[in-house]
Parts: sequence; structure tokens; C-alpha cells
Amino acid sequence: MTNRMPEWMLHDLSLPRLRRYIRATHGDASAAERLYWWNIEVSAALLGSLHCLELALRNALHNALVRHHGRPDWWTVAPLNERGAKLVDDARRSCGRRLRSTTPDDIVAELSFGFWVSLLSHGSGYDRHFWVPVLHSAFPHYRGRRDRIYRDLTSLVLLRNRVMHHEPVHHRHLAADHDTIYRVLGYLSPELAKEAQTMDRLRAVLVGRADVLGGVRQPRF
Repeated sequence: MTNRMPEWMLHDLSLPRLRRYIRATHGDASAAERLYWWNIEVSAALLGSLHCLELALRNALHNALVRHHGRPDWWTVAPLNERGAKLVDDARRSCGRRLRSTTPDDIVAELSFGFWVSLLSHGSGYDRHFWVPVLHSAFPHYRGRRDRIYRDLTSLVLLRNRVMHHEPVHHRHLAADHDTIYRVLGYLSPELAKEAQTMDRLRAVLVGRADVLGGVRQPRF
């Protein structure tokens, strides 16, 4: 069915990338083309809330660890596991290649969303060394278990990475993802969550999907 897709799409976007959309629409090339553009639209609609969540989480965890350890480069004394320490070293080297001098704030900004979420995991005693003594305080509006918020954030890391790397997200339960973003953001800052919602257009994009894709089978919203 690829012969019905515009030649420029096959050339500029590549058949391997487009093939995933063709499979999702059961070989209907016209529907696959519409699905591809809708995936871009819905990814853009998610970007603002994911932006707010990533920055709020990073700053909340960093500030809590600075207070706990009494120094802005808390990672030099915190009990990071081998992978966490490597990610910090990688961030330091990356900053060093771009900047004449590197500050702790530079390293904080360089560390990935996945790194910050990993601090909430159970592995390597992180529950005892991070969550119990300090990181629970980064979520002033949350009173639940660590594993629940870690599970939510791990799912959102996957979503964020797919959005940022231009991968398909149309197959996900995006309305549930959207709810999770705002639920976790509300644990960190209800004020920021409220402000982010003023620019959010995800629901409208989800509603408009049926108009764009016609009879193509819809995922759960």
C-alpha cells in the first residue's frame, strides 16, 4: 500500500519510520499518512505539560537534596549507585565540552528526566537513602507510597522520550497519561499544575482524532 503515499513522504521521512503507521492502519496508506500527522499534533499538545513536570520534578528533588546535604553538588556525597554516578559523570563531561566553567546548576540541567525519576526507585537502597529521609518532602501534596509515584513517573519517562524522539505515541492511552501528568504535577505544585492547564489543548486534540482519521480504529482515550 506504500505506493499510494506521497513520494516525498517516503523520501523525506523514510519508509522504515512510516511503516509503523502503515501497520497500525492495517495497510491503509491514506490513513497512515493522516495518523502520522496526528501523532505530531498530539505530541506537540503533550509537550507543554511534560515540560512543566520535568522541570518541577528536577528542581524539587534537587532542592530537597541540597537542603539535606548542605551543598549544591550533593551528588558528590549522596549514595548514588553505579549507574547514577555514571550519569552524573556523563553530565559533567558534557557540560565541560560546551562550557568554559561548570556549575552545579549546569549539571542539574544536563541530567535527564530518567535520572531524577531513578532517585525514587527501590534499587540499591534508594528507598532508605533517598525517599525516607528526604525525597518524600519534595512532594508536599502527596501522602502515598513511593512505589506508586515511581510507577507513574516511569511511565511518563517513556512517554516523554517517545515525544522528544519523534516516535509514535498514538497507541498509548493518552487521556490516562494526561491525567497522570497533572496528578503528579499537583503533588509537586498545584499552582504550576493550574497554570499549565491554561495552555493545554490535549483534550481537544484527542476529540479531533476521529475527524482526522475517520474509520481508523481508535485507541482508548
